[in-house]
Parts: sequence; C-alpha cells; structure tokens
Amino acid sequence: MSKKQFYKLFIGMACVSILISCGEKRKTQSNPISTQESQIEYATGFTIQKNQQFTEIKVTSAWPGSERNFTYALVPRENLAAITLPSDAYDAIVATPVERIVITSTTHIPSLDALGVLESVVGFPNTDLISSPPTRERIDQGLIKELGTNENINTEVVLELNPELIMGFGINDTNKAYDVIKRAGIPVVYNGDWVEKTPLGKAEWIKFFAPFFQKEKEADRIFEEIETAYTEAKALAQRAMEKPTVLTGGLYKDVWYISGGKSWMARFLADANADYIWSDTEETGGIGLSLEAVLEKAQKADYWLNPSLHTSYAELEKANAHYLQFSAFSNKKVYSNAIKKGATGGLVFYELAPQRPDLVLKDLISILHPGLLEDYEPHFYRPLQ
Repeated sequence: MSKKQFYKLFIGMACVSILISCGEKRKTQSNPISTQESQIEYATGFTIQKNQQFTEIKVTSAWPGSERNFTYALVPRENLAAITLPSDAYDAIVATPVERIVITSTTHIPSLDALGVLESVVGFPNTDLISSPPTRERIDQGLIKELGTNENINTEVVLELNPELIMGFGINDTNKAYDVIKRAGIPVVYNGDWVEKTPLGKAEWIKFFAPFFQKEKEADRIFEEIETAYTEAKALAQRAMEKPTVLTGGLYKDVWYISGGKSWMARFLADANADYIWSDTEETGGIGLSLEAVLEKAQKADYWLNPSLHTSYAELEKANAHYLQFSAFSNKKVYSNAIKKGATGGLVFYELAPQRPDLVLKDLISILHPGLLEDYEPHFYRPLQ
C-alpha cells in the first residue's frame, strides 16, 4: 500500500468512526436493564457483567502498577442497531462474535485454540515466537500475517488486514501504534493475563476471551476441567513424605534473579509441596541477588529450576564456574522450562503454561516427588543434558 493509499484509507476509516460516534450520541439511553456479574473465582485483573443486550468487561490490571481501568462493551451484531451505548463511556465497543482479530502475545493463543476460534486470528507481531502447531500451520499458509514487533506494529499491514479487534499487550499505555490503530476506528482491547500472580488466576483469563466469540459456556467448562485437574494434582502432592528444597533462576551479568515468594512460580512450588527457599519474601516478581547471597542460602538446595536459558551442565559451567558449588549441579538435579521449543524457536512454556497450570504442577510433582506420578512424561520441564 502506498503512503497516499494509506492516508486515504486512514481518513476514510476515521470519518466512519466519527459518524458512528456521533450517531451513538444522538440516541437516547434505553431503560435500565438488570445485569449479572459472571463468576470469576481466581483472576483479579478483570470483571464481566452481562445483560440481555450486551456484555461489559472491565480490565483493572492491564500491566503491573496500572492505575487506570479499561471498560469495553461487547454487543451481539444483531443488537447493534437497537442498543443505545454512549461511546464516551467505553474504551471500545466491539461487535460479537469477532471474526477477524489481531493478537499480540503468545499467551493469547492457547485460549483461542481451546475455544476453537483460531481461524479468527489474522495477524501477530513476531510470529517466530509462536510454538502452537495449528497456529504455525496457519502462518505457513499465509493466513496469519507478520506484523513486526508489539512495540512497533506495522500499522499499514494492520489496516490492510482490517481486523475487528486488536487484543493488546503492553507494559504501559504509550504504544503509539495502538493510538494510530484506534484513530483508524479499530478497537484495541488490553489483555492483562500476564499480570496475574496465581496459576489458576492466569488460566481463568480464558473467560475473558470467551465473550468476544460468544463462547462463555465453553470457557466455563474448559476452566472447570483445568481447575479440577490442578486441585487433584495439588492434593496428590500433599501425600509426599518429604519437602525438597528448591532454588530458582540464574545469573544475568552479575545479578542472580530468583522468583519472589508471592510470585506465580512460588505458588506452583508451594502447591507441589516443595520447600522454596525464598518463600518468605513478599515480592510478586523477580528478586535480584548477588551470587554470594544465593550461595550462602541455597548451596545445598535439593533441586535447581530454570537456570536462566541454559540447557546443559556444560553451558552452566562455561557461563560461571561457581555454579559447580551447588549441590543440585553436582547431583544432576537441575531442570529447565526453556529446553522445549517450537518449530521456530519459541519457548513452549511461556506460551502454553499460563493456560495449563495443571500440566505445570504435574511436571513439578514428577520431578520433586518421583513415584507419585508413575510413567508421567513432563510437558514443559526437562533435565539439563
């Protein structure tokens, strides 16, 4: 598309957006109708309220420390002409079911796959990060277009794709590409699944995706199955007679980053009936420590998980000879979630694990409590070579 064509398209779409907005403001508000809040048990970053005419979704944690709430109205196509919604009350008004969507994080893919709506995805930034086989097949067929990077999305290609929705991901609200897309009349909806701190909290974001495709019942059923499997695995872990000590992370330059005691990974380790050495800390993310501090506290740890992105003991030794001082190294009890990769190098764990915490927990139980899960083949974790 030439620059001249782009500006014509941009101005045309902006005019349509303005006309729609003006038309909405001329309507009179219909009589109030009763709403019902959907049951969200674990996730803390969004709420859903539904009535006979539309669904309202509020995102309260789009990124860490976000002080702004985002509110979206999801309206069935058949109700668009009859319903009255003030456009200034919502960050976006979306017609459902969505048929063409651009997503921006690999964590969005498993939920869409589970809901059976992958065919709606038409674009993604940095497609090499995607591991999902059915999604890679659609990429190879040219059905999902490459959009550059999330921080610098190719807006010209986005406008050519003409999606009905961008499912956004951001660490703040300063993505200029999103501003261009919104001015062109394409809704941008922020998704904060990655901000959740609990395994089932992250997984419950499948209920966030569902209303965009009118798949609420399917999402409830899928999440209930995951919740049941996770709860059963957690109960199984409590049968273990011992609680092995666990170290996490590794050095990046001169700083060793471990998981905080209130983090997603720490919750997994607690539910796996492990003694995580830094479980008493209050951080919900990573903690930066010196090598000396880690050696002092965790040199004798039984297991070591996720040693940066290293995949072998030879790599670890080459990276830093001090790693050899850890008992987990000498006893060959180091495991990584970065070994299993997709066809183009994407890490399977960071794509699928948030939506399938039950599989993560079973992996950890099989490692930390050998014998509780007989003949179990881990999905994400692999021993270092």
